Amino acid sequence: MTVPPTTAFKLIDAGEWTTALDAGRYDGSAVDRTDGYIHMSTATQLAETARRHYAGRSGLVLLSVQTAPLGDSLLWEPSRGGDLFPHLYGPLPVTAVGTVRALLVTEDGQMRFDDGGTAP
Repeated sequence: MTVPPTTAFKLIDAGEWTTALDAGRYDGSAVDRTDGYIHMSTATQLAETARRHYAGRSGLVLLSVQTAPLGDSLLWEPSRGGDLFPHLYGPLPVTAVGTVRALLVTEDGQMRFDDGGTAP
């Protein structure tokens, strides 16, 4: 069995992150709440997630999330093409978030970071 990554990633609206900081937790996007879990991606899944779901959006932040503090509420479940994706069943505590990077996703789905860096 493959060991799951110790870091997962979540793209969210910068305003949602500000709200989460005030609350001490992120309860998920409208899509997350509808699906019943917070959708996250691994480093290798992130570019495709950005292209499929965030193309043409600005005012975003990329959260780097440490998976260990999430415990049993984080499940690795098959999604796109059978690939295992991290799904968080419950709120994301802001204390589990390592780095936060501002970005936009171009119309063709490329991530452009405010700090000029590249995706993980």
